[in-house]
Amino acid sequence: MVQKTYYPKAGEVEREWYIVDATGQNLGRLASRIARILLGKDKPQFTPGVDIGDFVVVVNAEKLAVTGKKLDDKIYYRHSGYPGGLKQISLRDQLARFPDRVIRSAVWGMLPHNRHGRKLLKKLKIYAGPDHPHAAQKPKPLA
Repeated sequence: MVQKTYYPKAGEVEREWYIVDATGQNLGRLASRIARILLGKDKPQFTPGVDIGDFVVVVNAEKLAVTGKKLDDKIYYRHSGYPGGLKQISLRDQLARFPDRVIRSAVWGMLPHNRHGRKLLKKLKIYAGPDHPHAAQKPKPLA
């Protein structure tokens, strides 16, 4: 008799909602924990390429911590697509203007860069302040 491999179906997956307070947390360590939950690596039925991960709500993104001189030395680049359209912004300015982009960029770097990763990134909700509109989902604090 041949043993069949278990493959999780879309209807069998139960998704949880987690809330993370980013106040004083290290950017890289926080991003790796979030990426792990989005991928579903903590679940026993984890299968690569199958979306079984949970939702993550991050609050207080503006109070994130980094070590060393990263606030001034780390630069984020984006390009408009036109000649000479390269824009750059330091981590300090990015945290002041768009704190959600800092966490989203760090988590995206730890997810697969394909359709699956883009789908997973949509389950990440980031808010600069302490308020969020996901109280109805009853998010549990991340241990």
